[in-house]
Amino acid sequence: MKRFCAICSGLILISKISFSQLMLNIEINEIRNNTGNIMLQLFDEKEKVVTREISSIKDNKCEFTIKNLKAGKYAVRYYHDENLNKVMDTNLVGKPTEGYGFSNNVVGKFGPPPFEKWLFELTGDKMISLKPTY
Repeated sequence: MKRFCAICSGLILISKISFSQLMLNIEINEIRNNTGNIMLQLFDEKEKVVTREISSIKDNKCEFTIKNLKAGKYAVRYYHDENLNKVMDTNLVGKPTEGYGFSNNVVGKFGPPPFEKWLFELTGDKMISLKPTY
């Protein structure tokens, strides 16, 4: 009987870990103004978009809460849509004129950083803090 209870307890624990619904809180700070919105994409480790989110800006920061995620590797990219045209604006040579960023606050040289550098592990509820590049 003790063995049966131990096996059942183990199976319940494994199922809770496998099917747990985790929460990711994302805070973006040091936004240059309160105009417009932040447009955000969350990717899984296979570069598939999990969700797209939009948040308004208050006091030069914004927050996102993404629920019902499974444990795994994820990545974030975002931009500050100052003029509300839902496009990241660039100048004549392709350099962004609106703020943008990636998870882990990685910065690319002559384009976005490699996707692998954006990835972070989600094993429990997590809060990440990001700062845009202007």
